[in-house]
Amino acid sequence: MMLGTNELLLRLGAATFAGLIVGLNRDLRNRPIGMRTLSLVALGSAIVVVSTIQIPGIAENSNAASRVVQGIIQGLMAGIGFIGAGVILRDSNAQRVKGLTSAATVWVTAALGIACGLGAWRTVAIALVLTFFVLLGLHWIEHVMFEED
Repeated sequence: MMLGTNELLLRLGAATFAGLIVGLNRDLRNRPIGMRTLSLVALGSAIVVVSTIQIPGIAENSNAASRVVQGIIQGLMAGIGFIGAGVILRDSNAQRVKGLTSAATVWVTAALGIACGLGAWRTVAIALVLTFFVLLGLHWIEHVMFEED
């Protein structure tokens, strides 16, 4: 199933926006996970899905090759979570958690790598723009709204 550019923009943008809205709720309640982190997680998930369904025949067939690709992607995304977990720090005394956005950045980067490996170039291009918006644009918004570093 080949998705058009507008459909890719809609799917990836909607995922990013959904993560942003849920994250805004978390930011407003002063929780350790916020707009940027949840936007990246939602975007990463969408990148993997839209990249995978664009492989010719994968959406229509449940053959062995399709299952192998799905298994590889599943293993990569689960495994990369361990690397992301390594950048998360918890300060029990200050009741703060740091590094969640960095961990989500590791995860979305893995999704981008999968999309590159699958040759989903339009997905990669759109997702990179959205990723930079989340990391740079939302950082500025969080700084203005919540006076974070």
